Amino acid sequence: MDVLKFRPHHFLCALGFEGKGYSSSFVDNFQQIVDVLRSPDGDTQAIDVVGETDAICQACPEKTGSTCLSQEKIESLDRRHGRCLGIAPGDSLTWREAKEKILKTVSLSVFHEICAGCQWKDLGLCETALLKLHTI
Repeated sequence: MDVLKFRPHHFLCALGFEGKGYSSSFVDNFQQIVDVLRSPDGDTQAIDVVGETDAICQACPEKTGSTCLSQEKIESLDRRHGRCLGIAPGDSLTWREAKEKILKTVSLSVFHEICAGCQWKDLGLCETALLKLHTI
């Protein structure tokens, strides 16, 4: 896969993705991305950090051009995640480097702070994936 483009908060979303989403086309698109990241070569996948809709957003029914129907909430999530992970639009890293940043900076309490307001948080998928990352 070519270089992926991720908003700052989508690094944790990709870590915790388990087949849930806004629509079947959104889930299919996200699954293809996660399949690449979880493949044997996935840790070397290059990712560019962006401040607009990204690879995960492409099939989202809430996407409106390069923004989102929930743009204010998304920008808040991106700011918190970007600060926590030390990433910003224009940065590039591999999936391995992203997971290392998550491991170093995102404790369970930090997770609850930076993901506050996310409608998917209460499903527990990201929390479970984060705990698993911390035990590997």
